[in-house]
Amino acid sequence: MAEVDDRGGTRLVELREEPPLLLRRTRSYDGSAVVHLVGGAAGPLGGDDLELEIEVRPQAALCLRTVAASVALPARSRRPSRFAVSATVGAGGILHWLPEQTVAAAGCRHTTSATVAVAAGGSVLWRDELVCGRHAERPGDASVHTSVDYAGTPLLRQRIDVGPGADGWDGPAVLGGAPATGSLLGVRPGSRPVAPVVLGPTAVRVPLAGPGWLVTATAADAHTLRTQLTEPAVPDAEHRPDGRRTGRGRG
Repeated sequence: MAEVDDRGGTRLVELREEPPLLLRRTRSYDGSAVVHLVGGAAGPLGGDDLELEIEVRPQAALCLRTVAASVALPARSRRPSRFAVSATVGAGGILHWLPEQTVAAAGCRHTTSATVAVAAGGSVLWRDELVCGRHAERPGDASVHTSVDYAGTPLLRQRIDVGPGADGWDGPAVLGGAPATGSLLGVRPGSRPVAPVVLGPTAVRVPLAGPGWLVTATAADAHTLRTQLTEPAVPDAEHRPDGRRTGRGRG
């Protein structure tokens, strides 16, 4: 839980963890709070049921990252794994969710789901990246679900399924054979509408029916995918993809 402190910066008033999800606060230079998720064990492994709850109170600013990619691994029991993230952002709050990639290893059965509720005036930058298998490996079954509401109204409902259990996932209507796919969502209240833009042969940015935009892309590798998931240039410097903010005199 992040809230504004008496100097106009952000403090973490509650930070609870349970292995294998470990939370570490890291340095910030602008008054915002930055937290890195550290995996206490390999995985997620089949049978893991992991949950992360995030609360950003009004006017607070929080950036969450991971220190490395997550590799979804199968279990002998063939049980599925799950990682569920729920986040709330108060009025004037800012949340940046910028983890590294999730890799769907052969044989896995993994679901990543996110439910985000943003109050009017709140801002979000939310990135999801999925790599279909390790090097020279076909992926297991993986699903990524994202649900975002703004001011109580649905803003985004998105889902992608890959692997042998998903019909046509590697065909031209979905990934077209690309092993990496991802999206970057920006919720920016009061910003100018963003026009649809083709960012490359397999990347596009589109406006949403609300104060936001969405970049979706596929790529031949994780590095190329990351270069395609970029936010549009905006004059307001408080919204930066690295989780840092300037221009508010915080610190």
